[in-house]
Amino acid sequence: MSRPAVYLDHNASSPLLPEARTALLAALEMAGNPSSVHAHGRALRASIETARGQVAKLGGAERDQVVFTGSATEAITQAIVGGVKAFGLDTVVVSAGEHAAVLKAAEASGARVVRVGLERSGLIDLDQLASVLGDAGRALVAVHSVNNETGVVQPVGRIGAIVGPTPHYLFIDAAQAFGKRDLDFASSPADLMAVGAHKIGGPAGVGALLMKRHAEAVRLIPGGGQETGRRGGTEPAALIAAFGAAAATFPARYAGAKVDDLTARLEAGMLAIAPEAVVFGAEAERIGNTVNVAVPGLTSAVLMMGLDLAGVSVSSGSACSSGKVGPSHVLAAMGVPGELAECGIRVSLGWSSTHAEVAAFLAAFETILRRHRSRHGQAA
Repeated sequence: MSRPAVYLDHNASSPLLPEARTALLAALEMAGNPSSVHAHGRALRASIETARGQVAKLGGAERDQVVFTGSATEAITQAIVGGVKAFGLDTVVVSAGEHAAVLKAAEASGARVVRVGLERSGLIDLDQLASVLGDAGRALVAVHSVNNETGVVQPVGRIGAIVGPTPHYLFIDAAQAFGKRDLDFASSPADLMAVGAHKIGGPAGVGALLMKRHAEAVRLIPGGGQETGRRGGTEPAALIAAFGAAAATFPARYAGAKVDDLTARLEAGMLAIAPEAVVFGAEAERIGNTVNVAVPGLTSAVLMMGLDLAGVSVSSGSACSSGKVGPSHVLAAMGVPGELAECGIRVSLGWSSTHAEVAAFLAAFETILRRHRSRHGQAA
């Protein structure tokens, strides 16, 4: 099966960086267990610790604040389920637009779950958050830094000020922000933060939970004491080494691709072709690689099928809801009418995106829209 010509679904997973591939293959050639004290084990341990420093640097964290996990989802679950247990909490507060990994972990925590609404812009309702926390006992607030579907950037600083240092805790899902926005976990209001490798050109199957010293009691997998007792199980040294290589090289690759400019060109091109199109989250600050847009009357299923036949890969929302092409809970939380939400698609760019890909997408989009209008007797 040939590879699609145009890949614009980087928020789902970004292609593997060459540097990450090189690090992955090199570590796979190394024998041993990173917990062994002999030379082979020490060599693998060194590759893990190098990667720890690289991931810490990109997240603005201290090296000892980085705990490697099997994915960002595992890190999220460790933070929420493990956090409720470790801190003795009775409430988890989430926004209604969180990723399914956050919502499911909150449900699995055994604590009371309270959802805070979104404004039409996609921003969390800060007044409602403050009101909820006033009656929440001791709570863990779990919110994303950047929404994976709309690209809306949440005001983490203001959220942190509302949460305060006690008696509540703050967890940030930074999977979509990592490598694309400046993060300063060490001095941020967050107690815990989750990141993943495959959103920045690393391999799937590895992530990290960043945790402040006072939050180190958070556990999920006891195991044999790996990761200084914070996450058991033999570390996948090759995946971690590749994660570190991606963290070290992604920012320059991303900047070199001029992703923000390409995305702005794509969005402007879509609006020129379809002036009636609605860009979700346009009233808020958005990350510069994501466009979530709907053309009224042109369903996401029809548009995505046409784009796929043209060799263009996009999505209708989170890849973790795969198999589902339909309305998004994020758009519903923003008050988007169901018939319009059914038309929403997400286009997300990354380090490998090019002007040619944007041009190909716009050409395919224009062709599909022309056919749609013709079938429905609409003027071109």
